[in-house]
Amino acid sequence: MTTSTARGLDALTEKEKQTLRLIVRGHDAKSIARSLGLSIHTINERLREARRKLAVSSSREAARLLLDAEGEPPKTLEDTQIGEAAGPSDREERASAGRTSRRRPLLIGAIVMPVFLGLLILAALPNAQVPTPAHQRAAIETHDPAILDTARRFLELGDQANWAGSYAMTGKSFQQLNSAEVWARASEKVRVPLGAVKARTLLSEQSLPAPPDGYEVVKFRTRFANKASAVETVTLEREGEAWKVVGVTVG
Repeated sequence: MTTSTARGLDALTEKEKQTLRLIVRGHDAKSIARSLGLSIHTINERLREARRKLAVSSSREAARLLLDAEGEPPKTLEDTQIGEAAGPSDREERASAGRTSRRRPLLIGAIVMPVFLGLLILAALPNAQVPTPAHQRAAIETHDPAILDTARRFLELGDQANWAGSYAMTGKSFQQLNSAEVWARASEKVRVPLGAVKARTLLSEQSLPAPPDGYEVVKFRTRFANKASAVETVTLEREGEAWKVVGVTVG
């Protein structure tokens, strides 16, 4: 890291760092604004200042420099939202955003949450396959069984540390924000400490109306060797005749 980059990182405010961390996770300025209940103008100002301080031309590059410097896995979107006290200007922005932003934070967060958190899926046993009990499958009604099949296959590829295979199941919007290399690097860094998958049970599937065509959110209750209970959430959207993964969280 150069001296000028180090000085630039030191000069970043916590709000600017917060915004860059969300960029790393796959958000764009519009989704960050919606998720945090701020205006896009406020988010663009944060990103502009961050680029200026780090002397880079793109927000993605600024976010990468921050990620390299911090050297730790990103938190969940929910942690990010509550991890910083709002200043007076932010409170005004949130108030102006109104009820709409409060109704849809989960939707926006789930859609664009990047692969970094999807990597918190399991590891150690490369060929582990954990079937859902038959009675649990019957309890979940879905208008398209391919949604559940796609979500489960995506997670099982993570169980096998098959990052290339899981990346191939992601959608265009996801791949525009995360390269295969970024996905693989983050997967190794974040997911491995969880250990092997011990059990995975389907919890729910929900349709979320949102432009352009809506999203499907599938949740599993998963037990890892090093984490007794976690909820894996896979968000999918339709691309042509197939379902593609556009967001994953583990919490």
